[in-house]
Amino acid sequence: MARGEGLGRDFAWLWRAFAVSTLGTWLAFDALPILAVRVVHASAAQVSLLAAAGAVAAAALALPLGPWVEYRPKRRLMIRADLLRFVAMLSVPIGYATGTLSYLQLIVVTVVVAVADVVFTAAAGANLKSLVGRPHLLEANRRFETVTWVSTAIGPPAGGALIGALGPVVTILLDAVSYLLSALGIRAIARTEPAPPVRAESGSRLADIGEGWRAIAADRELRLLFANGMLAGGLIMATAPLLMYLMLHDLGFSTLQYGLAFGVPCLGGILGARLSGPLVRRYGQRRILLVFGVGRVLWLAGLAFTGRGTAGLLVVMATELGIITCMGVYNPVMATRRLERTADDKTARVLTTWRVGSRASIAGMTALWGALAGLTSARTAIAVAGVLLIATSFLLPWRTGEDAPRGGEEHGPAEVADTAPEAADVGSA
Repeated sequence: MARGEGLGRDFAWLWRAFAVSTLGTWLAFDALPILAVRVVHASAAQVSLLAAAGAVAAAALALPLGPWVEYRPKRRLMIRADLLRFVAMLSVPIGYATGTLSYLQLIVVTVVVAVADVVFTAAAGANLKSLVGRPHLLEANRRFETVTWVSTAIGPPAGGALIGALGPVVTILLDAVSYLLSALGIRAIARTEPAPPVRAESGSRLADIGEGWRAIAADRELRLLFANGMLAGGLIMATAPLLMYLMLHDLGFSTLQYGLAFGVPCLGGILGARLSGPLVRRYGQRRILLVFGVGRVLWLAGLAFTGRGTAGLLVVMATELGIITCMGVYNPVMATRRLERTADDKTARVLTTWRVGSRASIAGMTALWGALAGLTSARTAIAVAGVLLIATSFLLPWRTGEDAPRGGEEHGPAEVADTAPEAADVGSA
């Protein structure tokens, strides 16, 4: 796997930090809900609340956190966010070992980690621009995308095996340690970080909160990418629980088959991320953005035709492989385009706004499609989502002659600064 050495020693430390924390997160996938069921004997409603608590807290706090992050040193915030996540996750095995673990503690940990994620992601994207410079943003984002899909492919199966052998507390402890290692990796970055933007004396805090939305609204391409991302991402994610129900309940697939149906196609994400750089160099950023922006939305409707047995499993795997491969190409290109078209002094607020919109869209559409499946069937709801997903292609920036990117001054070779990973939110949806 490509590491960060080609982008310099500092980026290599950032890449390592991102890799270890991402793998830790996927190893501990669903470990907290499992603890809620097995240890604190939570009900189905309480498990659902636990899953929703982080998203609700992040959406509620993200907007006021955006300006707060914008005007502070980004790398310091990233390290503190990692340390906060380390302490929060570490409290779970401590509570388990002392017999004091409670449902309330799991809720608090979920909320704290979600809020720290918001801070880290907003700071990381802004820091990445200063660390590698605009000419190298795509390569940096491509490498983060590769790590994401590798971790997605191997993390849940490995984590599941660890949970089966040693219990969920072990994977949570590994996740906690991964945040500590991430903080140490970011701390090892040597390059001096540029000073953060200075808040205007006359600027109001309320205006600062809305600046991310205004920056997106003021740029036609960002508006379209935002709308496309919210709708496409929401529709794709809204079908995930429906497909799980269809496969495990209606069609009788085993949990192993279900895991394979989603683990194996993640290899397409790795391939797509590796191809994104060469494809952009050959065909241009905009053309690849449009081709694979369309490509990622053409497959979902095929899941409505999933049947029983090996043939049905192959349909799911082929469909997911098509979606994920196209996303592997599209995500780093879109993330790069978004950073290029965002002014340097608004980056944290734009990324925060994007995250809020993404979480709200996924939550709303998941609830809506759950209701639709209740009125019809899981298969019908998936088919409707697939057709609507194709229509989101019209929201891609098709018009030629767009304004030049508005990301501020070009960074020369000597100006390559430092940045951080979870700019992997870099590719939302």
